[in-house]
Amino acid sequence: MLSVLIPVYNYNIFTLVETLHKQISDCDIPFEIICLDDASQEYTIENQRINQFTNCSFSILEKNIGRSAIRNLLAQKAIHENLLFLDADTIPVHHDFISNYISALTTNPKVVFGGILYETQKPSKEVLLRWIYGKEREALNISQRNQNPSESALASNLFIKKEIVILFPFDETLTQYGYEDLLFFTALKAKQIEITHIDNPVFHLNLETSSLFLNKTKTALENLVILNAAKKISINESRIIASFELLKTLKLLAVFSFIFRKSQSKIERNLVSAHPSLFLFDIYKLGYYSFLKSQ
Repeated sequence: MLSVLIPVYNYNIFTLVETLHKQISDCDIPFEIICLDDASQEYTIENQRINQFTNCSFSILEKNIGRSAIRNLLAQKAIHENLLFLDADTIPVHHDFISNYISALTTNPKVVFGGILYETQKPSKEVLLRWIYGKEREALNISQRNQNPSESALASNLFIKKEIVILFPFDETLTQYGYEDLLFFTALKAKQIEITHIDNPVFHLNLETSSLFLNKTKTALENLVILNAAKKISINESRIIASFELLKTLKLLAVFSFIFRKSQSKIERNLVSAHPSLFLFDIYKLGYYSFLKSQ
């Protein structure tokens, strides 16, 4: 009936699995919860306790294989046709989280995204950029998500048929952080596989520091350059690519790049400050993408 699949890297997932196990048991359905640790070093002892729950397993890979490959491996290991991918640093918002997904099966959807939320209480200065970005750009309601179903879906809370992942797996050429979700959903869109959005969110719990999030964003943009060159993500799927191409068309790219180089350090100081600006974050991403494209 249902295989819950959780990729893990340096995160304690015991509470998440305990919560899910209780909810699924109450639904009285055949299930399994598979947790795969991508060769991390932390919380392994705590996570080993997961094996005490019925139909649950936690194991550690001998070597790190990356965010996409581990999701594909989890799908291959699953014994049920319905898969639920959850990121390790999430927790269901509602007590009927699992039953909501089971109810969604009545319309026989292939892919369902339940949404993501962030805590309303403002966190410390060190993690503000990630929190603000998440609340403004990821924590969208159904109406907002349905405007661009493939662009607003995330694999962090994804209910999907196993056959879909087997036929159209996550792209394993991506081993570092960035754009693996967009690439996956773009591929499904190209195959005319509908992505259904429902109101069944999880909280995203783990907030990186602003400095770390900025570095991960740079890594993601490196992926975007590669994906664009390989024609896997185009102007239609990425606002950054679209903006870059517009600057080229208007012959403003050289001017923009010059201004960005002069202001990059100042923008970075804002982004790690107590008042980070998402507008400046967008400028920063476009500027860094332009820099990478010029190399």
